[in-house]
Amino acid sequence: MRTVFVFPAGDRAETVASLDRHLPEQRDPWTLDGDLYIDIDDEQTGHLFSDWEPEDVAILEAAVGHHPTWAVQIDISGRIDGTTEVHQMIALLLDHGSVATDDYTGRPWTLPEILSGAVIDGRRFFDFRGRRELNRERGRS
Repeated sequence: MRTVFVFPAGDRAETVASLDRHLPEQRDPWTLDGDLYIDIDDEQTGHLFSDWEPEDVAILEAAVGHHPTWAVQIDISGRIDGTTEVHQMIALLLDHGSVATDDYTGRPWTLPEILSGAVIDGRRFFDFRGRRELNRERGRS
């Protein structure tokens, strides 16, 4: 599984209501075509930031403007590419702003950066292909 964290602007209840509208009759987790598994994670009752480096949390805080206490976690099945589906969910969740992070780039991304395919430090958002290629070049699997 690959993972993306989305830190939507607005409150948690708004985000839950939006997910309920777009992915009805499901929750814990919501799913998109059985390939994306979407849930809310938080610091108080969940595992948000438990395996993050402190400097990565600080970079996120600077991008968001505060310390977020919850996020939408999207796990993407390895059975699919997932880029289109992830972009679809990101567009829904970040329609009012804020940022998302992925497993591959170590930085927060805005919706315009993601949807435009912006390349920053040689990578795009959710650039698992680029990471795979870099690992091959370095002799890793």
